[in-house]
Amino acid sequence: MANKNPVLSLVLATVLMAVAPIFSAGADDVPLIPREVLFGNPVKASPRLSPCGTRLAYLAPSDKGVLNVWVRTIGKEDDAQVTNDTHRGIRIHFWAEDGTRLFYLQDIGGDENWHVYSVDLETKAVRDLTPFQGVRAANVMLDKKFPGQMLVGLNLRDRRVFDMHRVDLKTGAIVLDTRNPGDVLGWVTDPDFQIRACQAQNPLDASTIVRVRDNKDAPWRDLVTLPFGENGGVVDFSLDGKSLYFITSMGADTTRLVLLDAATGKELETIARDSRVDLGGAFVHPDTKKVQAVSFNYLKNEWRVLDPAVKDDFAALARIGRGEFYLGGRDRDDTKWLVTTMVDDGSVAYHLYDRASRKAELLFLNRPELAKYKLAKMEPVVIKARDGFRLVSYLTLPVGSKGKNLPLVLNVHGGPWGRDSWGFNPEAQWFVNRGYACLQVNFRGSAGFGKKFLNAGNGQWGVGTMQHDLTDAVKWAVDRGIADPGKVCIYGGSYGGYATLAGLVFTPELYACGVDIVGPSNVKTLLESIPPYWAPMKKQMILRIGDIENDEAFNKKISPLFHAANIRVPLIVAQGANDPRVNIREADQIVQAMRDKKLPVTYVVYTDEGHGFARPVNRLDFYGRVDEFLARHLGGRSEPWRQIEGTSAEVR
Repeated sequence: MANKNPVLSLVLATVLMAVAPIFSAGADDVPLIPREVLFGNPVKASPRLSPCGTRLAYLAPSDKGVLNVWVRTIGKEDDAQVTNDTHRGIRIHFWAEDGTRLFYLQDIGGDENWHVYSVDLETKAVRDLTPFQGVRAANVMLDKKFPGQMLVGLNLRDRRVFDMHRVDLKTGAIVLDTRNPGDVLGWVTDPDFQIRACQAQNPLDASTIVRVRDNKDAPWRDLVTLPFGENGGVVDFSLDGKSLYFITSMGADTTRLVLLDAATGKELETIARDSRVDLGGAFVHPDTKKVQAVSFNYLKNEWRVLDPAVKDDFAALARIGRGEFYLGGRDRDDTKWLVTTMVDDGSVAYHLYDRASRKAELLFLNRPELAKYKLAKMEPVVIKARDGFRLVSYLTLPVGSKGKNLPLVLNVHGGPWGRDSWGFNPEAQWFVNRGYACLQVNFRGSAGFGKKFLNAGNGQWGVGTMQHDLTDAVKWAVDRGIADPGKVCIYGGSYGGYATLAGLVFTPELYACGVDIVGPSNVKTLLESIPPYWAPMKKQMILRIGDIENDEAFNKKISPLFHAANIRVPLIVAQGANDPRVNIREADQIVQAMRDKKLPVTYVVYTDEGHGFARPVNRLDFYGRVDEFLARHLGGRSEPWRQIEGTSAEVR
């Protein structure tokens, strides 16, 4: 289902509206943070450094409040809007290798059939490079040695699979480059910008197969097979094209980065590993293909420098400020790096780092308006489940609170094969600002903590240990006096929405209310309606969830729809009408089942949204409704909900 990748929020200078009586949590003097500050568009976001290192592209609202791409010369104030999206907003953009144009992705109404558009920076002409209705673009690749070309995957021939196409960026001509045999999920190019490796999934046993070929005309051959339950994948080729950087969990619990012989598949070297947690990311030099640093994220992100040439750079970046830093790109000469810094109680910041001086210049804050408010700290905590599993979790408490006997929001992440991490989280700040404790739990089945932890979630949806972990986390908060046992809300999107429904039907005594965002209610109908291009991954989903297609009793056991009568407390269901991952039927059927039983449910459909709410007017409408809902049922404070002009919300 979905991993959480929401558009960053807009900061608007807005006065505080009249609020409900302040919740007595020892923080009466903490100003209410307007929802627009947390959930609107960003002032600026997602910077991208040009290949020459002299210009910056970024996202910012147009004069109509719609996110578009802007460009400015670094050191000047010549900012100019270069795209003109008028409705949905742009979220993904990147530079052409020659620096003369920008690319961005856009879909229609949240259908996730992304098209790749190019913008000529001189003429401002926009061209749809993948102009095929109902076709999705994926696996976009560029190479600085071939600046006039783009490789892009398109499910044009068969909606279930993506063939790779080579696009002439001058003429727009598209030719088939590599045909997908039917099981390939991703492709890798060699140093000559030829597709020479791919990662496939066996539809019979869900094993992962890495294939290579010696040149673009040679036959494919299997190099490595990872059985279901193992984790791994190709990172890149070495500079000579004779070996592969590869992530694998074979022979260990957590993934490690290794070098593979591209001829034999033999492991030549273990480059990096951590027994606590899977490999997070690898910082690879684009010219030498040398791995310069890797990251691991257990409680927080940690960098491990492998290349002495960047040791002093990473030391300098660590001194920019408290919190964490991430590397977002570098210029062609590797003299300037784009750096993102993150804290838990303030705006995301973007810096331009000069390697010669080892100094970082602040480019902009994502949401500078946050500086006007006192934000809360997010504390990593490790909760022990009933059977001894250690659950890395994050607890955020209201500013000024003693952390005792608080209403609690259990915010469940999506995926479910994703994870929660430390850092600024607008929902967590919203909850605690209203007077609630916020708890985020990496339940078993969450990714990043090794294969034992991930596979412990297999077959454990609903009535199994994945849900037990959430129950145990709530009881942990209650037992420590943090949470008022009579005022707990379960809240989440995608799988988190499913977990919300499961919590309300399988442990109804635990919760005072629930909020389900695009969550499935019947696992069988969920899989019946997945996008066709998920077909190669379907066997893996069945092995992780359980055989709900052929075992009707098991499906009814874990699907909240069949237990709707157990719900005792108020529920909000929010759904995008065009959701390609969790079809609107999932929301329709649980709402109807509740209404048949005369159970309290509020159902809101956003008619121009998909899996989540991209348009700020829809986000503000949704969060406004939930703000009042939580105040009513948990006793906190709220900013009054008001009708948002332009929202597509329909209360059904």
